[in-house]
Amino acid sequence: MSRAGPVTALSRLPASLKARRPSLSDPVQYVAGVGPRRAAALKKLGIQTISDLLEHAPFRHERHFRSTIELLEPGQTATIVGRIEAVRVRNAWAGRRRGRGGGPSLTATVIDNTGRCSLQWFNAPYVTRQVRMGAILRVTGRVSEFGGLPQFVNPAIEPLDDDAEPIDPSKPPSLEPVYPATAEIPSAAISRIIRRALPLVLDQIEEWHTPAYRGARELLPRARAFQLLHVPDRETDVASARRRLAYDELLLLQLAVLGHRRAARSHASAPSLTLTPQIEKRIRQRLPFDLTKGQEEAVREISADMARPVPMMRLLQGDVGSGKTLVAIFAALVAIANRAQVAIMAPTELLAEQLFRNADRYLAGSRVRRTILTGSTSRRDRAATLERIASGELDFVVGTQALIERDLSFSRLGLVIVDEQHRFGVRQRTLIRCKGTAPHYLVMSATPIPRTLAMTVFGDLDVTTLFDKPAGRSPIRTRVVPPLKVDELWSFVRARVASGEQAYVICPLVAESDQSRLRAATAEFERLRSGPLVGVSIGLVHGRLKSDARQRIMSDFAAGRIAVLVGTTVVEVGIDVPAATIMVIQHAERYGLAQLHQLRGRVGRGQRPGYCFLMTDRASGAEHERLSILTRVSDGFRIADEDLRLRGPGEVLGARQHGLPEFRFTDLAADGEVLRLARRDAVHILRADPDLSASEHDALRRALAQRFKDRLAMGATA
Repeated sequence: MSRAGPVTALSRLPASLKARRPSLSDPVQYVAGVGPRRAAALKKLGIQTISDLLEHAPFRHERHFRSTIELLEPGQTATIVGRIEAVRVRNAWAGRRRGRGGGPSLTATVIDNTGRCSLQWFNAPYVTRQVRMGAILRVTGRVSEFGGLPQFVNPAIEPLDDDAEPIDPSKPPSLEPVYPATAEIPSAAISRIIRRALPLVLDQIEEWHTPAYRGARELLPRARAFQLLHVPDRETDVASARRRLAYDELLLLQLAVLGHRRAARSHASAPSLTLTPQIEKRIRQRLPFDLTKGQEEAVREISADMARPVPMMRLLQGDVGSGKTLVAIFAALVAIANRAQVAIMAPTELLAEQLFRNADRYLAGSRVRRTILTGSTSRRDRAATLERIASGELDFVVGTQALIERDLSFSRLGLVIVDEQHRFGVRQRTLIRCKGTAPHYLVMSATPIPRTLAMTVFGDLDVTTLFDKPAGRSPIRTRVVPPLKVDELWSFVRARVASGEQAYVICPLVAESDQSRLRAATAEFERLRSGPLVGVSIGLVHGRLKSDARQRIMSDFAAGRIAVLVGTTVVEVGIDVPAATIMVIQHAERYGLAQLHQLRGRVGRGQRPGYCFLMTDRASGAEHERLSILTRVSDGFRIADEDLRLRGPGEVLGARQHGLPEFRFTDLAADGEVLRLARRDAVHILRADPDLSASEHDALRRALAQRFKDRLAMGATA
């Protein structure tokens, strides 16, 4: 394992930097082996300084066997050193004819003292500059066999001097990092650059914790963690290094999140909205049924928060149909009874319309003045509505992003409720909270969020979880449907519809696209009504329809005038239809498990059992195994945990989540224990030293300022 010394690594520094050792803040361009071209390639990976370089974590480590050619075994990853004996280059046209792409392909024969093997590259013009007759190379890659000889296909290579020492196969295998890379700068090149820079700056890595603090938590010294992450000897080195660096990353995040929470509450006073016995009695008389045990506990927690003169900051989450909306309406009525205004913001017009209809039903005959405000509201109606909101004439406003536009102001906003908060960006979430001096803040999420994710994305919020199963709901039987079973599926749908049941058919796209073979809702609507479901009343709904047209179709479906509703995922937030018992989801592999669980929650809401069919073109393999989880598991929180493990936090929360921090070392699916430890320690640190002004926290304070640069990690500032 070559380790460049300080003299070699400094050889390409400009004269202005040769007089001193480089620092962590220096541009990465001045590390040996980089230069302007590679610096531009590294910048695309988010690497601009030497500090960025060290924090570019490998996503795995491979065990490489040091071998002579005669000892190579197919299937192993090995490193050899040898001399190029023969080279053959095929032109781009030949490569295209063989289906290998448009660039040249190259074949070389390499020899050492024990034998010969072949090297093969396809569409790799950069290799022709390094692989030439007589050159000595270090070759690393997966071993295969071709023509009776060992072969490496597209291996990593490193040119060596003529006096390079041969491989000693008696040495133990090396553990080589594999980095996120690009075609311009492969992982092996990044590894060499890091190993040149590491010894120059290792002693500049600042330690954040005392030896006693580290010892109590079994943490490596910070500099040692970076060294072992990039140059480990054993797998346990990698695990220990990642644990220390993930802890630091999560500790900073929790300090930022909890520090913001403390600042928000200490510098603002909220209206005290009290739930008196008289108010509670009037609210309960309006409810259509008794609250569940979970809803009672949620109402108690939320009411206690709203009665305090500091802003409530709470997340209300629960599985499909667990009754979150009713709890939110209860909280809204508490606020209105205390003469405060309430704003509910939803991410889509369809969801805003559903929320308003639910609220309107509960408030029928009351004196609560209410309205809905969306992008579809006419200009004249909008102007009148804004005036009524500003004057305090309206008590209860449901809307979309229209609620955060500059010309909207509230007279006495006391409670903000945000539905499906993770589907809004940071700036959007902030602006709605700024519409009042310091309103209470309640977030609702119908997507169960794994605890580790909730502690990062919603770390500044208290969490209330509804675990109750929906009352009177029948179990939903879920099946994965491969292509060969499609005809049987449509026969089943026809039979159930004939008996008075209804079905949803979900497609990933609205209209056909030349770039995609995915089933589009419009095309599938036409195909079904003229083919497998001919004679069945079928409707089509999607987000591009105007609000009144969409509402008319959904109403027809709810009334039973439409038997099968074809659409996109807008039905995820659709109305309750007790006769809807079948959910067919096409190209199910395109969705996350949590979203599939949400979709299937639309059926089985009456007395009849529900069925969910996951159609996929992939009859076997990893995707089939992933989907089959839904056939065994009905608990939304367990499903969310699986989704986090399989797809990562960004996919679980959705593409519109802008508040999720970029983790360099943390795996939220695996680092739950580390996150809980960091959260606990952050609480203790801020309790003892709220401003991190103690000398023992100097390094932490500097790191926090550098990491977040006066910007919140989550949820409050843009």
